[in-house]
Amino acid sequence: MFSIDEQLKIIKKRTLEIINEDELIEKLKKGRPLNVKLGVDPTSPDIHLGHTVVLNKLRDFQILGHQIILIIGSGTAVIGDPSGRDKTRNLLTIDEIERNAKYYSEQAFKILDKEKTIIRFNGDWLLNLTLKDLVFLSSHFTIARILERDDFFNRYKSGTPIYLHEFFYPVMQAYDSIVIDADIELGGSDQKFNLLCGRELQKELGKEEQIAILMPILRGIDGEKRMGKSLGNYIGINENPKEMFGKIMSIPDHLIIEYFELLTDISPKEIEEYKTKMEKGENPMKYKLRLAKEIVTRYHSKEAADKEEEDFIKVFSKKEIPEEVETFFVDSDEINLIDFLKEKNIISSKSEGRRIFEQGGIYVNNERFSDSSFKIKIDKEVIIKVGKRKFIKVIKND
Repeated sequence: MFSIDEQLKIIKKRTLEIINEDELIEKLKKGRPLNVKLGVDPTSPDIHLGHTVVLNKLRDFQILGHQIILIIGSGTAVIGDPSGRDKTRNLLTIDEIERNAKYYSEQAFKILDKEKTIIRFNGDWLLNLTLKDLVFLSSHFTIARILERDDFFNRYKSGTPIYLHEFFYPVMQAYDSIVIDADIELGGSDQKFNLLCGRELQKELGKEEQIAILMPILRGIDGEKRMGKSLGNYIGINENPKEMFGKIMSIPDHLIIEYFELLTDISPKEIEEYKTKMEKGENPMKYKLRLAKEIVTRYHSKEAADKEEEDFIKVFSKKEIPEEVETFFVDSDEINLIDFLKEKNIISSKSEGRRIFEQGGIYVNNERFSDSSFKIKIDKEVIIKVGKRKFIKVIKND
């Protein structure tokens, strides 16, 4: 059993804002499990490290003995959350939403205790609302209030279209809080408006207002924009250990502390020591390796993390080739390198391959590849390095 002070300390760790803390304390004083809500729209089947910032906070509430309710937005995803967007989202089909929701919930249980998590699909109630229901819910919000959102206001001022269905999104999210009787709702800092709408609707309907807890938004591996699959700057929690380790090692040095703080359980005191040492000139590589090991261990295993660290040091420090290299067999004496890499899904597109080539990032048998015809002779065995992390072996069949 945790005291109120102990609970507050855990709840406040990593949070940006609590609206409001005094009300939270009063709820905690009741001594009952609180209904803690997190809504996620399954617009993509993959959970990336950016999502885990909020999911880890949800796990904190589980540890404290509160009731976690994960709302899968099978209804709200039909609209698409406009938060932080400068244009309308593409609408998803019900089949796409259901498929993504299945994969999303499976991945969430890498973080949450499945036995202590209630999963609800808001399509169960939102998709059955009548016109009368929609009019009633909408009557509690004004267009002026909705336009207070920065994203809507900016689109309105710039003449970028805002479609009527987008106005319904915060209303529907607020209604979720009514249905499940939410005491607390979690969200990223871009969700503040939506979470406050939940508080307002609860107040309008004579219910106790939920506490809004806002979490930081993780920057992607480019070190600039928020992590997102559409931006190509994400690390999925289902990625294999090698890819995950390599991506973490590729982040800019200025992200190291942010990732330690938001993605690991290492103590603030220890993280502060890392920060001080790097500011004094210590090589950040040491701490980046620690970070990569922490994250790979969390989502895979310590053994996998140790192996990837060993391989990374071999490849990047000692310039060796990793022990396990994906191998392909060919019958011909010659291949077109770009076509071959695309065919084997080593690169996502031929334009990506040409870009890596132009940047001098392709090596054949440890020599930089410079033949613009992209033709390679295959004599028994060839080792090809693509970019910083990918190695393949091509062997000619006898």
